[in-house]
Amino acid sequence: MTISRGVGYFLFFYVIRVNENSLRYNIMKEKAIGNYQLEICSNSVASAIEAEQGGASRVEFCQNLENGGTTPSFGQLQLVRKLVNIGIHVLIRPRGGDFLYTETEILEMIADIQLCKELGIDGVVIGMLNADGTVDKVNTLRLVEAARPMHVTFHRAFDRVEDPFQALEDVIELGIDRILTSGLQNSALAGAPLLKQLVQQAMAVL
Repeated sequence: MTISRGVGYFLFFYVIRVNENSLRYNIMKEKAIGNYQLEICSNSVASAIEAEQGGASRVEFCQNLENGGTTPSFGQLQLVRKLVNIGIHVLIRPRGGDFLYTETEILEMIADIQLCKELGIDGVVIGMLNADGTVDKVNTLRLVEAARPMHVTFHRAFDRVEDPFQALEDVIELGIDRILTSGLQNSALAGAPLLKQLVQQAMAVL
């Protein structure tokens, strides 16, 4: 999901923006399908091209979906930016598995973020947790600071948190624009009751 003032379902996730500046940017820049933004998860340059041709507003670009998604290669990033004209948000994740990272992995993610910025990518999708299921605010902030002025989304690591309401507050405090989640369930439909509460919580601080 992504948390924001404009909300919408896409695929099996939910989108809420939590940042007013991000909302203004997206209203001006993105193509709308009714009142919804269509975001497609693309794991190849070819699928990103097809997503644009099919009317998507943007793509979340990654590879290795069978492992939950990881960061694409330099060649893929360079080519997708050249050939795709809608918004591109790149997943920054060095490996599958959990969302607890070593210092070396964090430095790798920062380097990937800097590369995305140099290539003119529109946004990055990040997420880090502590072993107790809380948001790793210290290290997530390092990624956010490296990413600006690109848009920043907190990915489905959110669905692994212990307390989603506190996690939402932490993400807002970090200045992250959006959250990708299915309400801690396998689909946004199953997670709808929690999603409703999270939307209400996010709206209260906008």
